[in-house]
Amino acid sequence: MSTHKGLVGIAAAVAVAAGALTAPTAVAAPTERQARTERQANTHDATRKAMDEVVKSGVTGVVVEVADGQGVWKATAGVGNLKTKQPRNADDRYRAGSITKTFIATVLLQLEAEGRLSLDDTVDKWLPGVVHGNGHDGRKITVRQLLNHTSGIFDYTDDLAFQLAIFLPQTFAENRYRTWTPAELMTIAMSHKPSFAPGTSWSYSNTNYLLAGMVINKVTGKSYGDEVRARVIEPLGLHGTYMPGTDPGVPQPSSRAYSKFDLPGGRIYDVTEMNPSWANSAGEIISTAGDLNRFSSALLRGKLLPAAQLAEMKATFPAPLVGGDYGLGIFVRKLTCGVEIWGHSGGLHGSNSEAVTTADGKHSLALNFNDDWGVGSTKIIEAEFCGS
Repeated sequence: MSTHKGLVGIAAAVAVAAGALTAPTAVAAPTERQARTERQANTHDATRKAMDEVVKSGVTGVVVEVADGQGVWKATAGVGNLKTKQPRNADDRYRAGSITKTFIATVLLQLEAEGRLSLDDTVDKWLPGVVHGNGHDGRKITVRQLLNHTSGIFDYTDDLAFQLAIFLPQTFAENRYRTWTPAELMTIAMSHKPSFAPGTSWSYSNTNYLLAGMVINKVTGKSYGDEVRARVIEPLGLHGTYMPGTDPGVPQPSSRAYSKFDLPGGRIYDVTEMNPSWANSAGEIISTAGDLNRFSSALLRGKLLPAAQLAEMKATFPAPLVGGDYGLGIFVRKLTCGVEIWGHSGGLHGSNSEAVTTADGKHSLALNFNDDWGVGSTKIIEAEFCGS
């Protein structure tokens, strides 16, 4: 199940052959690195089976890491490079997409706890005149409504011209190193009418988190990337996590990232290098499965936020798109076995990711597919938390 509309490609009627690769004809055997006895590792048989199944269904490669009361379990399946058939590395760094939103929400909630802003401040208080036109009015939208996607602000990634500029093979090749400024992206969003009046409904909008990053800058005088690093990444020792800004590369260890651009014909394109400025504070983060587990667990255990702010983060609004409810940069949904998981997913060119944990933060799972057509995250999550 996809738990976000996210930053993903669009369907198109034509394909471009340049840069196309061939899908693997064989699947590399799963590998594991773990700090458990073999007896303990066997408790993940269902998870390992689910990983094999999603790779057999056509996913290029998958990385999974689980952390619970018994230790850490890591596993991979499939390949990280279609040309060399090199398997994925359990410690791969990858683009985690919209999981960025949970980091951004955490910073804003920390600022609220420090008395530097209120979630009930209007957007216009901090960004006067930025949200206006075509029915948008920043005087009537709060910071809280940005974080829980009830603002009604149009999602700039839904703009057709923007999609045509980055979600087709030829235009992606032309624009993959282009820098998109927040002002450009806001101009796109404000050229459309809002989806609904603020607070009256729910709709996932990357523009909300573009604005949230701008609010962080206005309140602190520093970039959202600097604040995430100082407040979350460094205190938790997330050595594989950073905000790349305009840097198009993904540091080693990492796998290649692949896309079909939702086109017929099955051609595969290497989209590893990409300036992620178009995703900005809505989805640019690079991380690892281990780092995301540490972050998710620390967040739900109350290590990053005071109790009052964590309660605000977990105050949810019905969100059919995630198959559950959405809080402030975090979703909650109930699995078939009744287990409740909190977290976020993320998808953009060549990468699909998920990071979830139980309400007490004691059982966490993070995964990544190094392609953007991958399906099966729900299968893997159900297998880990429900055993089937």
